[in-house]
Amino acid sequence: MALRDPLPTNIKQPVRQAVSHLWVERLARLGYAAKGLVYIIVGLLAAQAAFGSGGKTTDTSGALETIVTQPFGKFLLGIVTLGLIGYALWRFVQTILDPEHSGQQMNTKRIAKRLGYAFSAIAYFSLAVTSIKIIIGSSSGDSDSVEDWTIYFLHQPFGRWLVMLVGLIVIGVGISYLYQAYQGKFRRHFKLAQMSRTEQIWAVRVGRFGITARGIVFGIIGIFIMLAAIQLDGTQARGLGGALASLAQQPFGPWILGVVALGLIAYGMYSVIEARYRHITNL
Repeated sequence: MALRDPLPTNIKQPVRQAVSHLWVERLARLGYAAKGLVYIIVGLLAAQAAFGSGGKTTDTSGALETIVTQPFGKFLLGIVTLGLIGYALWRFVQTILDPEHSGQQMNTKRIAKRLGYAFSAIAYFSLAVTSIKIIIGSSSGDSDSVEDWTIYFLHQPFGRWLVMLVGLIVIGVGISYLYQAYQGKFRRHFKLAQMSRTEQIWAVRVGRFGITARGIVFGIIGIFIMLAAIQLDGTQARGLGGALASLAQQPFGPWILGVVALGLIAYGMYSVIEARYRHITNL
């Protein structure tokens, strides 16, 4: 059933005008690049762990911790933080505006997509806050926020059912990523006219591999959240780092972890491609 867009024009129009400014586009592109760098680091560390050359399984916060330990680390992390803030702001813009040019009509699919943008905005703003804390030395990237939040919600009224619902949603997101990778329709977001035929082919290949890996990881995270709800044990929940670590413990674990790690590197590269070629100002 189609519904009218609940956001009034007097709210959406100023946002559209803001998006038309060049600095907003640049900030959004920096955001895609920063997101890509974070996933490349997560993938590289996991690949090193899988292939026995050092490294460790970690999450996006752990990747930020890795950046700050490099030469000029705080400066580099400051740039990444600015990019994460830019990406969060861009997701907020996508939440308010019509990302599919669907006019005034809203259906379940488009509502779900906008809710996804909103959750993404919150997640990356939270990651930016973590990054700032790491820069000033008041936080470490080692804590598992998924486990912390799961424990918190399990102690609330109807907490088990809420956590179970979240787990189902996360699994659903993972499945949607797998479907997105299979269809390959993400290429429509690129400025194809500015890309050579070879660049288009490799962008799709890298995107499919990377999005598939991300879908697998989301599915694993969702399963662990469901397990935490069933057992009423929040310590069973796992975030990105925990999900990768669980892969290493399976039969043929290093091989499985290695493939997924390479997929996360590919997803980071795909985000960098988005930073260069994605349509930004024409939403």
